[in-house]
Amino acid sequence: MVDRLKNWARTIKRDVRALYSAIRAPRVPWYAKALGIIIVGYALSPIDLIPDFIPILGYLDDVILVPLGVLIVVRMIPPAVMAEHRALALAAQDRPVSLVAAGVVIVVWIVSLALCAWLAYGYFSPRPGP
Repeated sequence: MVDRLKNWARTIKRDVRALYSAIRAPRVPWYAKALGIIIVGYALSPIDLIPDFIPILGYLDDVILVPLGVLIVVRMIPPAVMAEHRALALAAQDRPVSLVAAGVVIVVWIVSLALCAWLAYGYFSPRPGP
């Protein structure tokens, strides 16, 4: 059962990536592009319709709404176009990850947080009186 759920989650993830590239294809109907933008935006957005900290209901939108939306948009896109973009998404999934780029992003975040802390300390620290 767990393997089936993992495989299903990988399929949804692959289809979201495939939809992301398919909505920019000229052979996809405009209505599929419009709904695809909404679904992909919602799937990749950190903002949820129902916040995740709400027990059970918080993850319900991720488990039901996203897969249902992906399924609807996939059915709107011509099968040949979707197969092409699924292959592209699968190839992109197997690409190596750049550890240097990840390191640069982490360093930028650390420097930004340090700068914010330094500015906040300077702003909120007590100043000697006259």
